[in-house]
This record gives sequence, C-alpha cells and structure tokens, in this order.
Amino acid sequence: MLRKIATFSVHHKWLVVATWLLVVVGATVAGQSLGGSFSNDLSVEGTDSRVAYDTLATRFPETSGDAMQVVLHDERGVTSAKLQRAVGDALAEVAKQDWVASVQSPYGDPQRQRGPQDDRQGEQRAARRAPAATAARPRMVSEDETTAVATVRFAERAADIDAAQVEDAQAAFAGVEDLGVQVEFGGAALSSESGPSGSELIGLAAAVLVLLVAFGSVFAMLVPLLTAVMALGLGMGIIHLLAEYVSVGTAGPVVAAMIGLGVGIDYALLVVTRHREGLAAGHPAKESIPIALSTAGRSVLVAGTTVVIAILSLYLIGIPFVSTLRLASAITVATTLLAAVTLLPSLLAVFGDSLDRFRVRRSRLDRGGGHVSGWHRWTRRVQRRPWPFLVAAVALLATMAYPLLDLRLGTADDGSAPADSTERAAYELVKDDFGAGWSGPLLVTAEYSTSTLNQTQRAATDLASEIADVRGVQQVTPPVVNEAGDTAVLTVVPTTSPDAKATEDLVHRLRGGVLLDQPAAVHVGGATATSVDLADKVAERMGWFMALVVGLSFLLLLVEFRSIFVPVKAALMNLLSVGAAYGAVVAVFQWGWLADLVGAQQGPIESFAPMMLFAVLFGLSMDYEVFLLSRVREEYLRTGNAGPAVADGIAATARVITAAAAVMVVVFSSFLLNDERVVNLFGFGLAVAIAVDATVVRL
Repeated sequence: MLRKIATFSVHHKWLVVATWLLVVVGATVAGQSLGGSFSNDLSVEGTDSRVAYDTLATRFPETSGDAMQVVLHDERGVTSAKLQRAVGDALAEVAKQDWVASVQSPYGDPQRQRGPQDDRQGEQRAARRAPAATAARPRMVSEDETTAVATVRFAERAADIDAAQVEDAQAAFAGVEDLGVQVEFGGAALSSESGPSGSELIGLAAAVLVLLVAFGSVFAMLVPLLTAVMALGLGMGIIHLLAEYVSVGTAGPVVAAMIGLGVGIDYALLVVTRHREGLAAGHPAKESIPIALSTAGRSVLVAGTTVVIAILSLYLIGIPFVSTLRLASAITVATTLLAAVTLLPSLLAVFGDSLDRFRVRRSRLDRGGGHVSGWHRWTRRVQRRPWPFLVAAVALLATMAYPLLDLRLGTADDGSAPADSTERAAYELVKDDFGAGWSGPLLVTAEYSTSTLNQTQRAATDLASEIADVRGVQQVTPPVVNEAGDTAVLTVVPTTSPDAKATEDLVHRLRGGVLLDQPAAVHVGGATATSVDLADKVAERMGWFMALVVGLSFLLLLVEFRSIFVPVKAALMNLLSVGAAYGAVVAVFQWGWLADLVGAQQGPIESFAPMMLFAVLFGLSMDYEVFLLSRVREEYLRTGNAGPAVADGIAATARVITAAAAVMVVVFSSFLLNDERVVNLFGFGLAVAIAVDATVVRL
C-alpha cells in the first residue's frame, strides 16, 4: 500500500504539493477566523470541588464564575477619597457588563463611591449583580494601607471567559493607573493563552544546522523541514477549529507544535536517509522513493501509530482537560504521518536525482552488511561483554529516576508565572501584604435542608468558627447565605500558597475532619481545591493508564516483529527512559536543581504532565526502537545470523538515529525559552528522554 501511495505521489508530484498548500492555507485561515480560544478547565466530574461548583451555580449563580483580582499598590497609601472614587467608578463600569456577575470593592461593602457621570440604569444593573448576603464583605486593605485588592467575578468560569472580556475589565482601571497607582491583575479568570514565543524559530534554526551536518546537502535538509512545517500548519489549523467546540488547554497548541515539529522532522529524516541510500546504490529517484516508503516509511507509520495510540489512550482516564490537551498533540502527529506518506515522496520527486546537489560537505552513509565503522566496532565491543554494560546502563537510568520517588503533583500558582507578568506582580503584592493564601482561597459550601435563614446563619457562623481553629487556616470570612436561606458559602484563606503541600494537606484535613460532623452537605471548592482534586484523580489512575499504554505498544510491536522478546525488551527499556526523564523533571522543576540554568520555576509538577509525558515519550522512544529493529530484522532475514545482524543494524542506522535524536533534542530544548512553565517542563522532559533513549538505551 505504501509503495502504491508513494508511486502515485511521485507521478503526480505537483498535484500533491499544490493540494497540500491549498489545504494548509485553508485550514490556517479557517482556524484563525472560525476557531475558538484556549482555556484551562481543570474540574473533574464526581469530585468534591465539582459538587461545590454545582452548588454555587444553582444557589449562588453570582459567585459561580471565576474571579479576577485587581491589586492596587501605592507607597503613598491607597485609602484617599480620590482613589476610592476612581476605584468605585471602575468597578461600577465593569459591573454594567452582562458578562460580569459581581464586583467587590476593597473598601468594604455595600458602600461604593460613584463618579458624577454614572448611568442610573447601569447602577441598578450593578446593584442587582451584588450578591445577596447577610454579612458584609471584608475590607481588603493592607495594614500599612499601601495595597488594596478589588475583585471582579465573571459570570462564567475561566474556560468560557472570552479574552476580550478580561481585557475590557482591565481597561476599566486605566483611570486608577492615571493617578500613579500600580495596578496588577491575577486570579483564576486569567488563564491566558500561550502563544508563540520565538522559541519555535530558534528550534527550526537549530534543526537546520543539525540536518545540514547530517546530510551535507541543502536540498536534502529542506525536504524534512518543509514536510514538518506543512504538517504542523495543517495540524495547528485543525486544533484552532477544534477549540471552538471543546476546551483545549492553554498549553495545548504550544505542546502540540513542539511535538509536531520534532516528530515531523524526525520521520521525514528517516525516509530521506533511506532514499539517499537508494540513490547511492544506483536506483533512479522514481524507483528509490517507493522503496524508501515501503521500508523506512513502514517503520515511520508503525512508530507514529504507536504515538497516536498512546496519546489517545488518555481519553480512557475520564479527565476531560487531560484528554483534550492530548488530542491537540495527537492531531499534529497524525498530520505528520499523513505528510510523511504523501507530501514527502512528492517533494523528493520534485528534487529528483538532484537531491544531493548544493553540498556543504561530502555526504556519508552508514551501511550494514559487513561494512565496519566506529558504530559497528562499538556494538561488537558491547556484545562481547554485555553484562557490565547492561548493569552500568540500568544503574545510571535508575539513579536518574530516583527523584521520581518524591514526585508531588499539583498546579503551579501565579508565583511560578513569568517574572515580568502582571499575574506574578499581583501574586507577590498579595503574598507580601495579605498572605500567600489570599491568592487562592477555598470556597466552602454548606447546604441545610430544613433550616430557616436565621438558623442557617447561626449554623454557618458556628461552622466558620470551627474551620478557623483548623491548623493551616489564616482566616475565614463571615458566611454569606442565599436568599432562600438554605445554603451558605464561606471563604477560607489558607496560611500557605495555593500550590504548597501544606495547602493540599489542609483541603484533605477539612474534608476528612471538621466538615464530616456537620448537619449539612458541606463541600470544599474553588480553584485551589479543584487543582488538588485533579492531582488526586491523576495519581489514582496513573498506574493503570501506564499499564494500558505499555500493553497496547506491546501488542503493536508483537504484530510488527512477531516476537515476544522484542516488545518485552522494548517496554522495559522505554520505561527506564521515561523514568529517567521523570526524575530529571522532578529534580529541576520540583527540587529546583539547576532551575536557573534552564529558566525553570520551582513548584509542584503539573498534575497532568506525567501522563502526557508518558504517552508521548513512550510513543517517541518507540520510533527509534521500530526503525532500529526493522533494520536489524532485515539484516537477520538476509544472513540468518543474529549477532552480526544486531551490529550491522545498529551501524546502518546509527548516523540517522543520532541526527534524528539531535533534531528532537534541539527542538524540544528551544521551548525552554517559552514563558509558560508547563511548556518549559514538557520541553525539558522530552529533550532529556530522547537524549537518554538515543544514547544510553540504544548504545
């Protein structure tokens, strides 16, 4: 089948190339004009935080959306009448919008200063959006009166808030800034999209250098690059269109671009190398291209299918946010496979027999079948004394994986945001003047089935007193009771930051202690509790998910190589590679080792990252496994001698696998320059895993 597809692409090369150009341009335009935005919805059905959110949505609709903190700072003080009027005017303007549920002044409630130009209808609309409460809101001004915090609560959660709405709400405070006051914004509502950072271009430039060194030819370098970029363009257009219908995480497009670019160049590199071997053996291009697709192309198809299967397996864990984030990566890998079997042979046919013209150095091809090279001699040395090498390699990988024992899942708070971002500035101001817990307070809902309003108020006040005595609680605000008088909501401020282990322990302590003995249905919600629940769910399901991915990969290799030992060996070696990558990620991003060197922010490992890394890394490491073992099998079928077949297979693929791994490493490493911590983490983890897999494991 692959030979037939390649033959068609060669004979109709310009038609295939033109079709790809039209499809990529069309998908890009459609994605930009019709596509949706990217946002993070970390909630999981059936969790305590989800029940709390559902309670807020039905009993307190004005508090069910996500909030944006507006942090005001001025060393001269933030309590002047002029500033209070400016803040009141800004809040009144924001409160008029249909997409705003409520606003909260830092100077207490219900008092709100108003400007001379206030619109009466807007004032009434804003008043209707003020939450019905039986207790006044706290005054959010620091003790030294240099910092104040206002709150804008949107009608929707962050996943459904339009970026333009956030920008409009922030723009309303321009008048406050005109007074010389520092205004910063933070909170759960600011789940901004992660866009291009320039690292993609750096990765491409580095890949160009690696390909030039590997091929020694400008044309041979261009073919994998063009194939990867075209495939990535199609994939990104589809992802943008998809975002209109499902919630795709903000890191989704960048992670997908990282993986798509890496595997796109990688897969094309393998096929182009095999094609050049055919040209060197005397085959004309129109014969060599179908041969390359039917051999190396088959390996690429198996390896890519393994990646897609591993990624799509994440749908079975039942966490929507994790699943949709993975879907973005699966799409770019799928478009890469499509490009490898259709566009790539067409581009090779365009260059034809001139592929190796415009050389920058003399080309070199590794060969099997008895050709002795440095790679061949190294392999034979390992084969003569396998046990010392095996023990040393396993010991090294196990040592690298050791930090994995201290893995802590969570969601990094705004303290891990880029140093020059408004979220980071807001977080630091709130932490210094109010306490880190104010950056991510917990929302406790309590439903009383048979109480009157006064009874609910008294019971909720008693509940607040009990919670205030729990270790790790800094403050509990007075309870707010709904108009029906059957439900109360309390804001619980931890003493520690949202991503701290102590805060996670506090959530579990509340749920397993004081809240169990209440005559009400009590639940702990809010963005911080949602992150804790996501981490718990991921940890609960990670083991069997990994077993599923390993099992599916085992079956795929079993069918491809018709061997039991080969897939068992591959699974064990890949698990060691992944473990080493995990350990390195924990050491750098959680422990903080060499964090400054790679631009990492210390904190917990993003709860969805281990599953994503496992699916992608296990699939990518299979690339080299399949390509290498396919060549070993060819040599074995030719000679019937296993030992020399392994040595010849490694020698024949050494240069191309090294070049492919180098491309992957430089592309993934370039994403360390991105501002988003999740992207940094993925780039680092993928680069380490590929480097380990292509050196320690393969050699």
